[in-house]
Amino acid sequence: MSDTKIVIVLRDDLATWQKLNVAAFLTSGIMAQYPAIIGEPYRDGAGNVYNAMAIQPMVVLAADQETLRKIHRRSLERNITTSAYVEEMFATGNDVANREMFGRFEPDNAKLVGIALRAEKRAVDKITKGAIMHP
Repeated sequence: MSDTKIVIVLRDDLATWQKLNVAAFLTSGIMAQYPAIIGEPYRDGAGNVYNAMAIQPMVVLAADQETLRKIHRRSLERNITTSAYVEEMFATGNDVANREMFGRFEPDNAKLVGIALRAEKRAVDKITKGAIMHP
């Protein structure tokens, strides 16, 4: 058991491919921020080696745009570094373009489609209040 919690919150009106894409990108940000949560490589019964994965479970939640804004604001107020993805990034084609597009927006006008964070469990629960378990 860990005293921290990883939560990914996705906007509830996204297409399935968008939800999966955003969840993957947001997760990579959490892994980059906390490399110590990556375990050892996996090995199957034949000795084949597979990528190491996170040692900590992740919860995926859903929220509407306004709830995502609240979650974003609460994380900023608590100085929690998050992974965030804005709608306009779907139209870009690479990391440089993603960061340039992301930089055009401020918290009050960003059309967030997803946010991910890792922090102490109670803090994460307070920050993500209003989001529901992803169906």
